[in-house]
Amino acid sequence: MDKLANFIGGEYIAPSNNLYIENIEPATGQAYGLIPDSDANDVELAVAAAKKAMPSWQAMPLEERSDVLYALAQEIEARIDELALAESIDNGKPLSLATSVDIPRAASNFKFFAHAANQFASESHAMATQAINYTLRQPLGIVGCISPWNLPLYLFTWKIAPALAAGNCVIAKPSEITPKTAAMLGEICQKVGLPNGVLNILHGRGSEVGNAICNHQDVKAISFTGGTATGAAIAKEVAPKFKKLSLELGGKNPALVFADCDLEKTVAELVRASFANQGQICLCASRLYIERSIYEQFKQAFVEQVKQLAVADPLTKDSNLGAIVSKAHFDKVLSYIALAKQEGGEILTGGHQVSLSERCENGYFIAPTVIEGLTNETRCNQEEVFGPMVTLQPFDSDEQAITLANDNQYGLAATIWTSNLNRAHHLAEQVNTGIVWVNCWLHRDLRTPFGGMNHSGVGREGGLEAMRFFTEPKNVCIKYNTP
Repeated sequence: MDKLANFIGGEYIAPSNNLYIENIEPATGQAYGLIPDSDANDVELAVAAAKKAMPSWQAMPLEERSDVLYALAQEIEARIDELALAESIDNGKPLSLATSVDIPRAASNFKFFAHAANQFASESHAMATQAINYTLRQPLGIVGCISPWNLPLYLFTWKIAPALAAGNCVIAKPSEITPKTAAMLGEICQKVGLPNGVLNILHGRGSEVGNAICNHQDVKAISFTGGTATGAAIAKEVAPKFKKLSLELGGKNPALVFADCDLEKTVAELVRASFANQGQICLCASRLYIERSIYEQFKQAFVEQVKQLAVADPLTKDSNLGAIVSKAHFDKVLSYIALAKQEGGEILTGGHQVSLSERCENGYFIAPTVIEGLTNETRCNQEEVFGPMVTLQPFDSDEQAITLANDNQYGLAATIWTSNLNRAHHLAEQVNTGIVWVNCWLHRDLRTPFGGMNHSGVGREGGLEAMRFFTEPKNVCIKYNTP
């Protein structure tokens, strides 16, 4: 069994309580490793290491800090095959996806914020009364970064990189469901010479080690990505302590498909947007609204392409969909498919467990599922399923389309598919989401703000938004006299 350790003060150490959790490979349903079941004592050790490292890290010239972050990116790129294999085994996603998207993006995160460390600037404001104001942007100190299981290294580094670039020391917790590549990041830190204690990686349950990170008096900010219920619990704990808080939470993302779209391209892109990573991406489209005049044509083409998706061992090259991340989540997705039938939905394709042979005979596989006949008020159209399941509904006008899209508690992302530029701009302003893609999906520029509204979270990540979150602004006013 592969036994992981916490990474504290630049060294791998066992959890102070010597307790471990089994790590399950989703494709086989079998335990293949152990991870620390850390607690508040481990957080204390990590905070002490971060405190020790903080003065020299914050005093380091920006060019040197940037060089260290860039070296992290280069080492991730050098180990892409090893990291992608670990990610696929740990998460259940196709190896091809981890190799082409997840690990390269993790490297890009460090690369982007390595440059941002040198480019980050503040403002000055001259006054007519012979004074000038300038803004200092100072690191917060020690910050907590808690990341989810769906894009393990990708989203782990998305938080860590800007926090480090801004001059903070980090206590980071990956999901206990997918800890492997986060553990491997410690080895990379050692190799490139990241100063000891600048990044500390703790494994374990959110209820124990995550809670201890959030409540520690010396942790000045929390950046969390995960479920809305957990985000609400963190907000309840953290708000009275007046810590900075960034929450990137769930989504129930609408896609608006108009009759004047490029139908062939739209179908292909929405198949990807619906079922990438088994639908386990917060940005995946899950509510597909199609203009009635092309509804049947779209449905036929969409369902036909979905039927061609191969659910297979994620380590094989022909796998389009791998395993659902855990038994608990597997059961949740199947329960929503059963609920859809109870609510009057018709299964057009999928809707069942997929049984594979040989090493994957006990794995957690579900066929990509397309459902029609559900109204917007049903639970399946209101609640986040976070799996390979989408619903189809027709609409008759732009006004109805936007009403359907906005009829939900979430507000993370939306896609609009049309050749009418005026319509695209108009609807992009009206849809209640933090991100809108027009005629594309997951076309990401790391400079742009990322995040949602309503139950999809608080705050924004990415680019300057992230650098601002991980710093404290201080205004300095200088009054001077005319000679």
